[in-house]
Amino acid sequence: MQPDCLSAEGERRCRQLLARTTARFRARPAAAAVLVPLCLVRGVPSLLYTLRSSRLTGRHQGDVSFPGGKCDPADQDVVHTALRETQEELGLAVAEEHVWGILQPVHDTRKATVVPVLASVGPLDLQSLKPNPEEVDEVFELPLAHLLQTQNQGYTHFCQDGHFRYTLPVFLHGPHRIWGLTAVVTDFTLQLLAPGAYQPRLISPQLPRS
Repeated sequence: MQPDCLSAEGERRCRQLLARTTARFRARPAAAAVLVPLCLVRGVPSLLYTLRSSRLTGRHQGDVSFPGGKCDPADQDVVHTALRETQEELGLAVAEEHVWGILQPVHDTRKATVVPVLASVGPLDLQSLKPNPEEVDEVFELPLAHLLQTQNQGYTHFCQDGHFRYTLPVFLHGPHRIWGLTAVVTDFTLQLLAPGAYQPRLISPQLPRS
């Protein structure tokens, strides 16, 4: 059964579980931060994703991601980085009081720290967003119910020089495949939001338990 993730009780539980991680990493330097937007689309609890613009340079052009980007020296902390980047990319202003907390940071292939910030953006009409075409090709949502179905969950093994290196989750059967760090952050988010309904099959950093 899908949890009522947007209820006041669900929010209190998540904020409490994230309090320690938030206090530990909020003011700590990081390379980048992303916002994990929990939203209601046509009344359905969902996560909001972007498709990175094909105009961008680098290896991640055209990939699915959460809104976010590099930390700026003028940013107060990683939460402000995530909120600023979300407004710049999508024209979506998220008030700081709607931030629930910080998830476990992740590290890219260059060992740079990326901090995921979970926030509820409430009911959302995707047509009202104004994505920056220089950064975003598409904005789409995936219902939590879709992400929680085992037939939509997969895993990819990564090898280097012919040797196994690591395994990461993949989420399938949506408009675009979700993989890489975005899939790892999605995995962390589902562990937090739906601990009974989501059973990760990878060895990953443990989230705090109630």
